[in-house]
Amino acid sequence: MLTAGELAGLVIAIFWVVLVCFLVVVLVRLARLLTETRRSLAELSERIAPLLDDMSQTVSETNRRLAAAEEITDNMRDVSGNMVRITGVASTLVAGPVLKISAFRDGIRLALARRGARGVPARRTARGGRRTGPRTADRINERHAAERAPERRAIGRGRG
Repeated sequence: MLTAGELAGLVIAIFWVVLVCFLVVVLVRLARLLTETRRSLAELSERIAPLLDDMSQTVSETNRRLAAAEEITDNMRDVSGNMVRITGVASTLVAGPVLKISAFRDGIRLALARRGARGVPARRTARGGRRTGPRTADRINERHAAERAPERRAIGRGRG
């Protein structure tokens, strides 16, 4: 039979054999993992180079189009500024004569109203009907003023 020392040595030897077998299995799997990782990295680097080239071209094209869009925006800004200037000039050119014509028309109307107020009879219309002259308009204005007088007094007192 085996002595206690021999039995202990045998147990330790078996333990070391199991441990070495376990470590061999782990190292083999680790070697496979490293090999697979190396292959994946090689494939990835082969795929990344064209992707980076495509991305670089895309960025260049985008920058080119953005520059064109910026140019269009600048042109539109210039056009809108020119339109503001043109509108101002047109407004000045058209508003001046229109205001003068309007003032002239109001002056003539006022002169005719004063002439009618002095006793000049109202003219007849083309159909023979009578136009309302300034006197009729004055009567209408007086009636409206009389109707509004109570409202104005109430507003003046803070009731309206």
